Amino acid sequence: MRKLLVLDVVGMTPDLLRHMPNLSKVAAKGWQAELGTVLPAVTCSVQSTLLTGAMPAEHGIVGNGWYFRDLGEVYLWRQHNKLVQRPKVWEVARKAYPDYTAANVCWWYAMGATTDITVTPRPIYHADGRKSPDCYVRPPHLHDALTAELGAFPLFQYWGPTASITSSKWIVEATRRILRTDNPDLLLAYVPHLDYDLQRYGPNSSQAVKAARDVDAVLAPLLADAQRAGTTVVALSEYGITPVDTPVDINRALRREGLLEVYTQDGMEYLDPWTSRAFAVADHQVAHVYVADDSDLPRVRKIVENLTGVDEVLDREAQARYGLDHERAGEFVAVAEPRAWFTYYYWFDDDHAPDFARGVEIHRKPGYDPAELFLDPTDRFAKARAGLNLVRKKLGLRYAMNVVPTDPRWVRGSHGRLPDSPEHGPVLVCSDPAVPSAVEASGRLSATDVHHLLLQLQGIREGTQR
Repeated sequence: MRKLLVLDVVGMTPDLLRHMPNLSKVAAKGWQAELGTVLPAVTCSVQSTLLTGAMPAEHGIVGNGWYFRDLGEVYLWRQHNKLVQRPKVWEVARKAYPDYTAANVCWWYAMGATTDITVTPRPIYHADGRKSPDCYVRPPHLHDALTAELGAFPLFQYWGPTASITSSKWIVEATRRILRTDNPDLLLAYVPHLDYDLQRYGPNSSQAVKAARDVDAVLAPLLADAQRAGTTVVALSEYGITPVDTPVDINRALRREGLLEVYTQDGMEYLDPWTSRAFAVADHQVAHVYVADDSDLPRVRKIVENLTGVDEVLDREAQARYGLDHERAGEFVAVAEPRAWFTYYYWFDDDHAPDFARGVEIHRKPGYDPAELFLDPTDRFAKARAGLNLVRKKLGLRYAMNVVPTDPRWVRGSHGRLPDSPEHGPVLVCSDPAVPSAVEASGRLSATDVHHLLLQLQGIREGTQR
């Protein structure tokens, strides 16, 4: 069986691939195809489709997060693999080859997955409230080997105002080590670097071109290792990032109409999903709108449709056309216009914002917040306070990294809606020179076909049992 390395190079597009010579060589040796994505075009939904061959309506991952109706809570970035309701590609492969081995380096929903090797970000949450960078690794001995060789997982360079190429370097080097020492049949690696500056500065910026060149250079040793080992390489992306300049405050609009409720503690306002008649879980350019009473549906739809920056409002029937009609989805799914995106903000006065609003708090915010990529540009002391907080952290003291802006105007790139042009949408390159007939005919591969492609590249036929 041929070994397979699958790289998720987030945000890679045909337009950026021109600045990535090492990945371009993979395409030149093999082939390149436009990759059709799914709605919403966000990490958790797309990765789950790539690995299961199913649409969100089937695997249940309707976004990076959603409203857990049975818990009465909004949760983003949950990590357990049981949330994905369809078999993954390695599980299908094992039906044909019981000894088939798989490794996952930082693809999502890694906790509790049936891979033989797992590496995923997992901070240490200390009893006194401090958070330290670390990762969850199986088998356990690999954790100590990786951190001894590479240092602690660079959590604060993986997301937040200090996100940088450092995290992608760590992931690539961990992947190289696993390739050399374990050489699993399937090796998945998630490489996040393009996400950062494309959201900060936009996909047409000079910073975006530099980010593409930088991540390509970091990948070069891993690609060389794979070539020496005779490993087939597939590099793909989940989405392309589009320029944006129009934030849509969907929750504030629902609150003005008396539909969204908050409760107050210590002067801070918190979203109250239990009593709200309608609220939205914002996720880049898509927002799930949850409506408690069917009698409010026409009114909520009209409010959302009339917001500047909203392109479509999908009810259950319309969601079905996109393969998104799962019980976890909102009663409506709002899709932003090409240059717009949804904020999660629900308060009217920053003096009443919750304390997590100015921090990197991906598990506490009831929606995605790209402003976490910035030190507040309007706060001239933000960098100094961040430095002081790092000193407090090193001394073992508690600290709050309250340096994130609550002004959305700094965000320059987003994603989530289906791409408006192939040149700026996701792409797949493969080192195997045998071009699938469907790709040869159309130059395109759908996200649901990637699952089948990976099995095909290893000579595995679905439904075969041994």
